[in-house]
Amino acid sequence: MIVIGITGKYCAGKTTVCDYLKEKSFYYGSLSDELRGILKREGVFASRENLIARGNALRKERGNGALAKILIGNMGRDKNYVIDSLRNPEEIREFQKLENFWLWNITAKDDARFERILKRKREGDPKTREEFAKLEAMESGSKDAFAQQLDECAKMANHTVDNNASLAELFEKIDSLLLQVPLDWKRPSWDEYFMNIAKEVAMRSNCIKRKVAAVIVKDKRIISTGYNGTPRGVKNCNEGGCPRCNNFTSSGTKLDDCLCSHAEENAIVQSAYHGVAIAGSVIYTTYSPCITCSKMIINAGIKKVVYNSDYPLGDTAKGLLKEAGVELVQISI
Repeated sequence: MIVIGITGKYCAGKTTVCDYLKEKSFYYGSLSDELRGILKREGVFASRENLIARGNALRKERGNGALAKILIGNMGRDKNYVIDSLRNPEEIREFQKLENFWLWNITAKDDARFERILKRKREGDPKTREEFAKLEAMESGSKDAFAQQLDECAKMANHTVDNNASLAELFEKIDSLLLQVPLDWKRPSWDEYFMNIAKEVAMRSNCIKRKVAAVIVKDKRIISTGYNGTPRGVKNCNEGGCPRCNNFTSSGTKLDDCLCSHAEENAIVQSAYHGVAIAGSVIYTTYSPCITCSKMIINAGIKKVVYNSDYPLGDTAKGLLKEAGVELVQISI
């Protein structure tokens, strides 16, 4: 994932740079758009002054990095992003926590920026040089830590991009900067890959006490999955199918009364049901196996168990697996 943050003063060319990066398959995120959405829900006109005032108030309410955190929370590692409208140093610091974040400061002369403002005729824009100067002062810096601090943001930039010439020259500069951004080729290991899949499979569990899943893999290919819950044709646990779980019986007690099959058990049984051989395979499970599942793993010929969290009653089972020569590995996801 590459994340390019954009900062700069009014009409310096930030939107133009963002649009150019969007053409290069970057996904767009804007702190100003987040603010506009908030104002719309509040029934407030999204003028420049109202955006600044609401942004300052939001930072006071939730901290200077509030809008940045919202955007970061919606970002996926499988995409590249350009983030517009970074206006406070704390917003930038939130993005700097990402491994491959770069801040670009877009600059242009005052006269050129004011001419662009007049040409675009956006509602709420300043119409005179006096109005323009007033907004510039509001955005550039303030003793109020929650206010916009564009001058401080500019100092934090990895690169400054001058936009006083033609668009062709601007885009040439952007292309050159992109070539300097190191690519993020961090890929999950095979164990992380299959464990993450197991964690997603766990969300299919119908057990109300604990969601567990197992994935059986052979030659780096998934051949079976399973999650804990009541047997096929029996009322789901979350619908009242297992009295023990629905009574929230204390852990480790009345296990013989539990109607739910374990994830490892279901994965192994599913293999048998569909006639898929699992001897010599690896099982990924979100919790270390219990004794019963460990016996099934051993007798099924599974050679390795990779688990994420410790099962509360799993120590004896671990000893059994090791004695049988089954490799046991824990990874934390």
